Amino acid sequence: MRLPLLLAAALPLSACSGLIHAPGVATGLVSHQICSATFVSRQDPETAYREGLAPVLGPFASLVRHQVDRDRQEVTASFGPLSRTRAVYRGPLGCLAVQGEPPAPVNLDDGPPVTALLPPVAGPKVVAPASPDLAAALDRAFAEPGGIRRNIKAVVIVHDGQVIAERYAPGVTPDTPLHGWSMTKSAINALVGVMVREGRLTMDAPAPVPEWADPADPRRVITPDDMLRMRTGLALGDTSNASANTALDPSARAMFVERDMAGFAARARLSGQPGKTFAYADGETLILSRILRDLAGGDAAHVHAFMRRELFGPLGMDSAVMELDSVGTPLGGSHLYASARDWAKLGLLYANDGVVGDRRILPQGWVDYSARQTPGSEHIGYGAGFWTERGQGWAVEHRRQNGLPADSFMARGSFGQFLLISPKEKLVIVQIGPSDHAGGDIEGLFRLTRDTLAALRKPGLS
Repeated sequence: MRLPLLLAAALPLSACSGLIHAPGVATGLVSHQICSATFVSRQDPETAYREGLAPVLGPFASLVRHQVDRDRQEVTASFGPLSRTRAVYRGPLGCLAVQGEPPAPVNLDDGPPVTALLPPVAGPKVVAPASPDLAAALDRAFAEPGGIRRNIKAVVIVHDGQVIAERYAPGVTPDTPLHGWSMTKSAINALVGVMVREGRLTMDAPAPVPEWADPADPRRVITPDDMLRMRTGLALGDTSNASANTALDPSARAMFVERDMAGFAARARLSGQPGKTFAYADGETLILSRILRDLAGGDAAHVHAFMRRELFGPLGMDSAVMELDSVGTPLGGSHLYASARDWAKLGLLYANDGVVGDRRILPQGWVDYSARQTPGSEHIGYGAGFWTERGQGWAVEHRRQNGLPADSFMARGSFGQFLLISPKEKLVIVQIGPSDHAGGDIEGLFRLTRDTLAALRKPGLS
């Protein structure tokens, strides 16, 4: 999700009650992200703050202080006397910014180990580029031309199921879990697909949301498909573009202030017509994530086991850490951590039409469904949990003209996280790093994709 210039309008708190939660959003964001960077990704917390948070906080960066306690495995962030938030590390469940009473301990029981069905994409060592052209492509991908900071942490290029080139920043390895931000929504798409394949969820039926159970409630008609396609009509803001308003919208509050994130989002009123009004907002994916939790068994232990058994295990995504809120709902809008190779494995699931080995993970036709453009999303080109080039509108045309294949679609996260998938080209590209460019360094992805395709079309690599 986008949280740019988080406190740009936060000073006149007494004059505008709508800004009352801005300090809590700031400290929730900082404590959570520094906790995850330190204890999940094992990165330097000060580097994580400087590269990933200070540009977001803008002139308020010096006012939000944080302290890392490695012994207690927690991080505290404060915004003067206005807000103080503590985030704690919970092992396989990642980090949690504690709101109110600490959550009860979770006793995980994922059952017997799951055998990976996806063949290995690489050996233990970093894969050197398969050609001088690919080496040059990686050089350009990691270059810092000046002005903006790209801060690339990892690039992995997979062709025909095998890594053909990869590179990592210092301190990052093929096993380092990296934050995908809204690429997480595409993993939620996969988990929803599993539920549909098993007959436990119907995409075009009213969603099983207790807050909307009254037949007279106008939200009752909202479907899981509406949530995945961001067209519920709920007043959850619009986090597709950078602005102070989107930083302070209900989705930001749900993510970084509320104890029950999906419960807060589900109480939102309607501001548009369900099934018709498109607005990209994290809150919709949070509600969908709670539905997954409930169908999986209703608590953190059950949904964690479900994710491992049905998705991460079969794909061999051993590094994956999906963070949960205090009531066990996955932070499905923005908080999956996985190594760049493991993100690529998620891409291979879609490049292979939802099949891994001899097992179908996703329903027949689910990949095309996911990549089909949602009406009303032409200004950004959005499908169902993925951004897509299989559509129309200025944004789609611009991306295709700059080198993204016409059949491609991508998981995309704030600040420069990309997972590009082109089944026709048998190509998956992962580019991860906290860019401070307003467009999240998509220009870098354009260049990397063009360079890769040009290299693949030379004799010996096709």
